[in-house]
Amino acid sequence: MTSYASLTDAQLIELLKEGDHIAFTEIYNRYWMLMYSHIYKMLRNEEEAKDILQELFSDLWIKSAQIPAQTILGGYLYIGARRDVLNAIRNRKFRNDYLQSIASFANNISYESLQYLDERDLQRMIEKEIEALPPRMRQVFEMSRKSNLSHKEIAAQLGTSPETVKKQINKSLKILRANLKESGGAAIIVLAAMR
Repeated sequence: MTSYASLTDAQLIELLKEGDHIAFTEIYNRYWMLMYSHIYKMLRNEEEAKDILQELFSDLWIKSAQIPAQTILGGYLYIGARRDVLNAIRNRKFRNDYLQSIASFANNISYESLQYLDERDLQRMIEKEIEALPPRMRQVFEMSRKSNLSHKEIAAQLGTSPETVKKQINKSLKILRANLKESGGAAIIVLAAMR
């Protein structure tokens, strides 16, 4: 049996195009450290570098049939890594710009600004998070916020104490705020108004 370590890059590419897992593993072993250090130098972020490295080799496997003949494997991987890094930087910049925009908006929000928000989308987002609450917590939250019942009224209907109702509502709000924080600042503002 031929040792894959003794094969040239061109031979490994041909085997890779045929779906040979061992050829892929050999390519990975040859190039992962070089590609990782190259990616890390550009990003200076270990986790992002690992993610891009994984994406680079996943793409190599998935798109192996499209690798042109006579490809220099190191150059091919280098170009792919550079492309993926530039995309990551572009996405990071877009994400940072977006978050700054939301933060700026949230800092300067007024009642008039809230009227311009797409209330249906916000409401859908909030409803989705409310539906994800545990059943009893959701029931207490909806009785309080949708039916406008007091803690005493809810406690009487559910056969529990007003203090338990208060704790359930506070816990619901904490969960909703935490989950909606990732969805965007505007939903947090609307949720804060529900207090």
